[in-house]
Order: sequence, then C-alpha cells, then structure tokens
Amino acid sequence: MKRLSVYLSVLLIAGVLFAIVLDPASRSQSKDGSKPGLEAAKRNALLSTSLIWTFGSKQQKGWYIYSPLIKRLIDTQEIASVQFARAVARWQTKAALKPSGVIDEETLYAMIKTWQDARLKNRSVAPPDQLLTAPLSDFYDPTRAEELRQVERRTYAAYQRLVAAAVADRSLGLAHKGRELAAEEKYLKIISAFRSREYQDKLRREAPNSGSAGLAVNSPHFTGRALDLYVGGEPVDTRDSNRALQVQTPVYRWLVRNAERFGFRPYCYEPWHWEYVE
Repeated sequence: MKRLSVYLSVLLIAGVLFAIVLDPASRSQSKDGSKPGLEAAKRNALLSTSLIWTFGSKQQKGWYIYSPLIKRLIDTQEIASVQFARAVARWQTKAALKPSGVIDEETLYAMIKTWQDARLKNRSVAPPDQLLTAPLSDFYDPTRAEELRQVERRTYAAYQRLVAAAVADRSLGLAHKGRELAAEEKYLKIISAFRSREYQDKLRREAPNSGSAGLAVNSPHFTGRALDLYVGGEPVDTRDSNRALQVQTPVYRWLVRNAERFGFRPYCYEPWHWEYVE
C-alpha cells in the first residue's frame, strides 16, 4: 500500500506539471501580477504532496487526498493548474484570506473548518423510536448483527434515494436490482451506521492508536445519522495509501459531487464517512 501511495503521488505531480505547461492561462497572466499565475500553480503542485500539517493530533503530508473535496469547494474541475490557483484565490477572497492562489497551511485549515462546520452539531444518542433496522442486503458485511444495522429513519430514506440516483448513473456501472444495489455489489453498501456509546468504547479499546480523528469519543454515529459507506480499498483503513486509493474511485468522486443533494456531508479525513444533516 505504501508503494501505491508513492506511485499515486508521483503520478499526481507529473500530471500537474504537464497541465501547467499546457495551461494557456499560465501564458496569459496579467502584467501587473494581480492574478495568481505559474508560480502559484508550481507552489500548489509542490505543497499538494509536501505540506506538513496536523489533523486530530495526526501529522499529515500534503493535501492531495483532499483534492476532490477542494475542487468541489472552489468550484473547479482543474487541479493545481493556473486556473486552479485562480479558483483558490477567489475562494480565499470570500474567506477573508490573502488571495495568493496557494493552498498553504492557513488556507487548508480554513477549508477544513468549512467542511467540519457543515457536519452534524447535535450528537445526542438517537432514541429507539427514531431508529429502524435496515436489511442485511444494504450492508457490506452480509453477516452483520441485527443490533448493528440500525439507522435513523430519515437518514435511511435519504440513503435509499442516494443509492437509486447512483444506480441510475450508468457511468458508475453498479450492479443493481431495480433501484437497489444487487447483493453482489459492494460499492455504497453500509459498513457502519448507529453505534451505542458502549459499542464505540469497545472499538476505541480495540484500536487505542486511532485517536480522535478516527474514533471520536463523542461520535456522530450515536445519532444514527452517520453512515460509513464502502468506496473502495480497505473499508475503514485511515492509512494515507488506502485513502489515496479511495478518493480516486468513481463512486467516491460521485459522492463528492452529488451526496449534498440528498442531505449528506463528508467527514474529510475519512472518505467513507457521510453524515445526514438535513
């Protein structure tokens, strides 16, 4: 997995530098230098894999894993080109930051705050009458115990609408039966939904090094409105090599573009984690 992560990083940098060379905007930078240009694009290409920062007490290197979310946030399909830098600058202006066009530590933390602020605020444990037990066919693990298949009712209805839309998008090629995922399909199946405090404590004891970024003390899973969905790779492995693989999958990128239409917001650190906030 480590070799794969390095390989993906090298491909990203090579692709970015190639795009910069071909980008006509890099040759049409304003003479007064008021708009970010080639230097900002080069800086982004470098920082995307080298910026050292911290999230949830865990040191991170680069922001390439967050590229799909960043592109969605700044409303561009470009990546680390001059046009990308200028989209970053527009977002920085709106966020009252210096419009350098470079995703440095300050800008990245501002972006993360935007994503985090959109997540569930109230994490109270869902009362039993707000939960339903979803069928095994909706779960990644076909042997998952009944008490671990509970989902908040409105969240489950939104999940069903999301799945129906994904199934209808033929570009994803999801195996399906009608508007539902087929039994053999793994993508978008639920890995985890509602968790009791006792079950969350058990998970934390079993993974003492997960930290608050991975297994929160006050988990949104208590609400029954947080769903871990299968998006590729190892289902819930937070190693960079695994997350780098996950964010490249068509299903994850579809979620980034479309999940908000159904009321779901991402947890940026975990590509599989989505919260119903409506």
